[in-house]
Amino acid sequence: MAVSLRTLADGTRVSALCLGAMWFGTHVDEPTSFAILDRFTERGGTLIDTADNYAYWLDGARGGESETVLGRWLAARGARDRVVLSTKVGAQPVAPGVREGLSARAIQSAVDGSLARLGTDHVDVYWAHVEDRSVPLDETLGAFADVVESGKARLLGASNHATWQVERARTMAGAAGRPGYSCVQLRYSYLAPRVCPRLPHPSHLHVTEESLDYVRSHPDLTLWAYNTLLAGAYVRADKPLQPAYDHPGTPARLAVLRHVAAELGSTPNQVVLAWLLTNPQLIPIVGVSDPGQLDELLDATDLELDDTHRAALDEADPCPAPS
Repeated sequence: MAVSLRTLADGTRVSALCLGAMWFGTHVDEPTSFAILDRFTERGGTLIDTADNYAYWLDGARGGESETVLGRWLAARGARDRVVLSTKVGAQPVAPGVREGLSARAIQSAVDGSLARLGTDHVDVYWAHVEDRSVPLDETLGAFADVVESGKARLLGASNHATWQVERARTMAGAAGRPGYSCVQLRYSYLAPRVCPRLPHPSHLHVTEESLDYVRSHPDLTLWAYNTLLAGAYVRADKPLQPAYDHPGTPARLAVLRHVAAELGSTPNQVVLAWLLTNPQLIPIVGVSDPGQLDELLDATDLELDDTHRAALDEADPCPAPS
């Protein structure tokens, strides 16, 4: 059963679900990572997302583990032409409390490191992982454009960037006639965090009505959503909701989600993904720790929400006013 598709700015058709490879080589060992990648591609998955810093914050890790495992799998399976690779620069520590950032030198060095670990001559989407306002924007944009024009990447993306920064960057790149951002990556799920939430990491930015409106207004943009399933909290009692979601809107929204899932004979995870996929410009990123979890998530691409179910999900107020 093939996965439904999305179209990137250059016309590339990709699977509607993206496989997040953050834990490959750390939480998820290499044999299990290979099995997950095998299953994903067997089921029609093509889009894989990683970063040069995954997952440096774990004990014994330094960053680059995910890209290294992906590179070994690509070589072992001869799979480079069958997948669309996405990786990022900017958040890898280079000294205590210091990230590599988005200077021209950092980007030039990082992309070569990523290509070496991945064992390829190019990535398909190259991201600014987090903002770096210590570097002039024109320097960052020029370095990213150089990466594309040298053939080391095809498309560019901005992850965890404010909407105004994305607009400014796109305008500057367009005025210069050079490649600019065509992908945006933000946290997004069916449950909404409270206003001014303390998210798990200070660099994380959540989707807002403004960012959704911005993407809708620019058909060439694709929104990639991460943390879509809230680290398992929708379906696992041992995975409590993050504190940002502890507010009066959550119980009602969870009740509607579970009701719709029961009516459809689906899981809450599947309904969340189906709801996200009603946005034709959105690609949910999903992560799993064993191949068996993939089938549930990939099956969500075949789940259709009728008007009644969509209305029920949409009308459950995510952030009600205090009583």
